[in-house]
Amino acid sequence: MKLRLLISTLCITSLGLAGCASKITQPDEYSGFLSDYSQLKEAKSPSGAEVMRWVDPQLDLKRYSAVYIEPTQFYPKPQATAKIPDSTLHGINNYFNQALKRELVKSLPLAEGPGPGVIVVRAAITAVSSKTEGLKPYEFVPVALVAAAVSTGTGIRDQETTLGTEAQFLDGASGKVLAQVVRKGTGKPLANDSQVMKAEDVKGVIDGWASDLHQSFVKLKKH
Repeated sequence: MKLRLLISTLCITSLGLAGCASKITQPDEYSGFLSDYSQLKEAKSPSGAEVMRWVDPQLDLKRYSAVYIEPTQFYPKPQATAKIPDSTLHGINNYFNQALKRELVKSLPLAEGPGPGVIVVRAAITAVSSKTEGLKPYEFVPVALVAAAVSTGTGIRDQETTLGTEAQFLDGASGKVLAQVVRKGTGKPLANDSQVMKAEDVKGVIDGWASDLHQSFVKLKKH
């Protein structure tokens, strides 16, 4: 998708731009990766980020002794562009997978597969749907580039990077959904509209997601 169309779909609230949408993922931005979105409610992550979340009120983490993390994925599968090449997409996905394992092993030992006493984590990096008339959702890669504040005196616009994720947590024996979360975040700004994005530009976002997940496990274990 061309940049001018992306500009019409997203804005960055942290920059105080007029008419910006909420940092919480909106229903028309859901990718379809999760089986059910109807029970999601606005919540705060352990770091204070705004998310959409649902946790089974009967969930008892003491019943689980290990966690299995399915290989992370993009959903839907994106098409690489000159600004966001395959190397960047692979790098983002690989880092997401590593970050989840790095953080969740602090909560529970990693299992080699699903089974009794195992929580299965199924996570994806998701696209943000377009609100522009005539465009179908997910016509662009799940890493959105958005024109932000004009640089003083140059007229050159920085490019913001926005990443979304959806994840569900399943009982490893029954497949029952135990919890779901949808959230998004903003990575490092790019200098201009010709700069090629790298995985490093959104590693901070992914680190925050993974850390929050670990802290959520810690919190739930205390209940």
